[in-house]
Amino acid sequence: MTSPPTPDRRVRLPRGERRAQLLGAALAAFAESGFHATAMDDIAVRAGVSKPVLYQHFDSKLDLYLAIAESVAEEVVQRIEGVLDSTESNHARISGCLSSFFEFVEQPSSGYPVLSRSDMASDPAVATILERTRRACGESMGRVLAEETELSWDECVLLGTTMAGMAQAAAVSWYDRRGTMTRERVLELLSTIAWRGLGAVPPRSSPLALPG
Repeated sequence: MTSPPTPDRRVRLPRGERRAQLLGAALAAFAESGFHATAMDDIAVRAGVSKPVLYQHFDSKLDLYLAIAESVAEEVVQRIEGVLDSTESNHARISGCLSSFFEFVEQPSSGYPVLSRSDMASDPAVATILERTRRACGESMGRVLAEETELSWDECVLLGTTMAGMAQAAAVSWYDRRGTMTRERVLELLSTIAWRGLGAVPPRSSPLALPG
């Protein structure tokens, strides 16, 4: 007598772990095929779950994509703030922020290319996340400038956001040229430009000014 087929017993993960697993599967799928060519079925298969399980955690494919975008944005801001808090040398802050950001960009698992180099980069919801990230990084840099210079808060945010925008634009441009230009060379060029610019801003005359 033939035995009945064994039921498909999928491992039940805690909700947080399952969500992380689904995000990882979606990230791989989007990186390989882009947003529009990827179906929820493809993501479910990669994650080893049924499509109903996928929809228990995310309402739509766009919801999944935006969750990845938010995760990328949070990581970028945390990296920048971590570097700014790690030293009192302004030169080291500039080079450290750029280095940490470009290391993240180059990591295949970071999700950055999926966010900035995909067919969804111009979507209004994604563009909003990118702009919010740039402004958050700019404000973090602006706080340092406000502590160390006589510039107004708006002026500090302007300079900080400009620096963040420069790094973001350079990363997008460099990503397609990685075969002809090393990350080290990009960092050398950007650090030189950034330091010559910000280094020219007069420091605060107060003795609280941090060494540069």
